[in-house]
Amino acid sequence: MSRWLFSPRTDLLAFGGVALASAAVAFGGRALGITGETPLWAWLCFVVGIDVAHVWSTLFRVYLDAEELRRHPLRYAAAPLASYAAGVSLYAVSGQLFWRLLAYAAAWHFVRQQVGWMALYGRRAGDGPRQRSFDALATYAVTLGPLLWWHARLPRPFWWFVENDFTALPHGVGLAALVSHAVIAGAWLLHALRGPRRHWGKVVLLLSTWLVWFGGIVLARSDFEFTVLNVALHGIPYLVLLFRYAQGRARDGGYGAGRALLKLGGAGFVAFLVALAFVEELGWDTAVWHDHPEVFGAWGLSLPDGLLALVVPLLALPQLTHYVLDGFVWRTREDPKLVPRLGWAAAPDV
Repeated sequence: MSRWLFSPRTDLLAFGGVALASAAVAFGGRALGITGETPLWAWLCFVVGIDVAHVWSTLFRVYLDAEELRRHPLRYAAAPLASYAAGVSLYAVSGQLFWRLLAYAAAWHFVRQQVGWMALYGRRAGDGPRQRSFDALATYAVTLGPLLWWHARLPRPFWWFVENDFTALPHGVGLAALVSHAVIAGAWLLHALRGPRRHWGKVVLLLSTWLVWFGGIVLARSDFEFTVLNVALHGIPYLVLLFRYAQGRARDGGYGAGRALLKLGGAGFVAFLVALAFVEELGWDTAVWHDHPEVFGAWGLSLPDGLLALVVPLLALPQLTHYVLDGFVWRTREDPKLVPRLGWAAAPDV
């Protein structure tokens, strides 16, 4: 049993360090006069280099691993095919409907990831069902509280994907959500900090989650602040998890010739994913957004709506597949090799 996922140093950096650093960048940027849309340097670093790159890391958990593909061939074939079919159908009905449902899928995925981290901490610590339920409730509170407040304070200076992708809720819902989130989180912290065996890993995770969700939604005043706080804590710990898994899988003989990439270490792993993310963003900018001619050139395509109904869901397919599969591939009870590949078979309690 252990109170840490990776190690005290790695956990503190991946969760607490990332949360504090992203808050410093976001609110330090405000002090320096960075307001409004996310500037190019921040978009390249946080959106391409973290958010989109972490989506592509699913390749190392599934699609680059022949053994894993053989375990659930129907699931891994159906996830992208069904996602694309659903995306095309929705976009054909309404582009706004497509983006709205994608925004809610993404927001729920972000919430569930934080709940998943807490569940992994509980598994590592050997917590009982009651404690795990309380942990989940507190994590839902610090994520859904600010999210519901956002819905009750529309419009804000930022959106998840596109303008008006969220629907408004009554004003009172937002206040009730923030009060409830404070009460639940406060009760959880009082419980967690009692007694001689405090689980500092879970405390750091909950406080980090609260900082980026409350700061990135309730306190944020620009798309820049929302983006920086929104993606860093979501993407960086996931990249750490995937790199650790990929190393364990490579030691088991996985990936074939692709193991050479992992011999380059974390830098090679991230560089490969960032390259894929850059190619994806080239597609988005050329066919849809035309937002960054200084990076991708000014020769973008002007596609008719009928063709966009095929192209937009295709470009969104990596993240759609990531959203779907992430709910399955980290279930430790389902894959007996997952725990040892993550190096958790005999973790010290330090």
